[in-house]
Amino acid sequence: MSSTKSQTRSTTFYPFELEPTPDSCWSIHAGPDGRIYIAACCEHISGGVAHIMRYNEKTDSLDHVLNVAEAVGEPPDSGRASQCKIHDSFAPSAGDGILYAATHLSAPGVGQKQFAHWGEWKNAKTGFPGSCLIAYDTRRDEVAWTCPFIPHEGCRCLALDDQRRRLYAMSYPRDHFWVFDLSSRAMRSLGRLGSVNSQTIFTDRRGRVFTSNDQGQIVRFDPDTDVLEELPVFVPYTAGLTRWHNVFYDIVASPAGDCVYGVPWAIDPHLFRYWPEEGPHGRMEDLGPVHQRRDLRVAMPYGQDHCGGLVFGADGMLYYVKSRWPAGQERRPRGDAMEGVVVQMDPASGKRCDFAMLTHQGGMANYVSRGARDRFGHLYFGQGIKTGVGMARLVMDHDGDAVNLHEPLRTWG
Repeated sequence: MSSTKSQTRSTTFYPFELEPTPDSCWSIHAGPDGRIYIAACCEHISGGVAHIMRYNEKTDSLDHVLNVAEAVGEPPDSGRASQCKIHDSFAPSAGDGILYAATHLSAPGVGQKQFAHWGEWKNAKTGFPGSCLIAYDTRRDEVAWTCPFIPHEGCRCLALDDQRRRLYAMSYPRDHFWVFDLSSRAMRSLGRLGSVNSQTIFTDRRGRVFTSNDQGQIVRFDPDTDVLEELPVFVPYTAGLTRWHNVFYDIVASPAGDCVYGVPWAIDPHLFRYWPEEGPHGRMEDLGPVHQRRDLRVAMPYGQDHCGGLVFGADGMLYYVKSRWPAGQERRPRGDAMEGVVVQMDPASGKRCDFAMLTHQGGMANYVSRGARDRFGHLYFGQGIKTGVGMARLVMDHDGDAVNLHEPLRTWG
């Protein structure tokens, strides 16, 4: 289903003013305090490290919260592959005010041109020591504690079960499903899911945990039975393509929490709605492709044919960011011709319209990883890869006295 054009708004772009200049942004989240936290990543920079930033409402700017490498005690000049990013791995706790963040890999150690994760798997000098977990106390505005998380691997995505005091994670490159007990800080793997990582783990109201394998098949973990199983349910895809690589990319829960909306990391992604509590395996709905129609025989990179940034507004509408390009330029669209369009969708009627355009400073405006909503109901999008990296802010109409509009918290990255 395509969206219709309407009078659109514009966003304000906030670049990451750090040195070295970050080259990607994968995580943006409302913390337990309702403020917006965002990860500035250096995933291709030798010895590059990730930083956590936060939007300051009083100064209308980004404040630096912490240097991830310093927080976990893994200096960027160690020679080892660095703690370069937080990839879809923020998970806030409303109960204790903690924002959990897990680190990921890809950048080579200082002085190295590239990092081969398999070849340097256990190389103590140049290999990746492993993902680290940071517990940031948003009430005290300080790091509460840190600890090793996944040995030798990065954390691709993270989810929190606050009631059971557990974190769930997908690791890269082995694509294992992990369970972490916050009380004992014990970590265990439940096995490998495939060869392509899902970018999201989510939970339902019963505390069951969902992700996908490399065929776009839904995988469910039941904490009551301790069973991880593949369900006979698949993420929708365009006819003529295959299920391969149709993994979860971005998923957001409905305001009622009874269903989720999502998009895959795939060519010509479809928006879908999944009701996890209906029947023994849940019910999947295909809501149609998000992008303009094109000749699918022409190859187009994932970074251009892309959709992400799903977030519900305080108005109950679903918002997401899709790419738009000049018709006929699928083979090689110019970067400055790629537009990032914020689409508004009415969940009740399915009607969609173009709501806002993303502004940017250089690079491609269309690539958005995640979206978030702050305590005043405004929307934020993590924007950019390689160049033009930062945060987009979309001011929404709202009651000036309304607060805590970030609730209910999204508890996965």
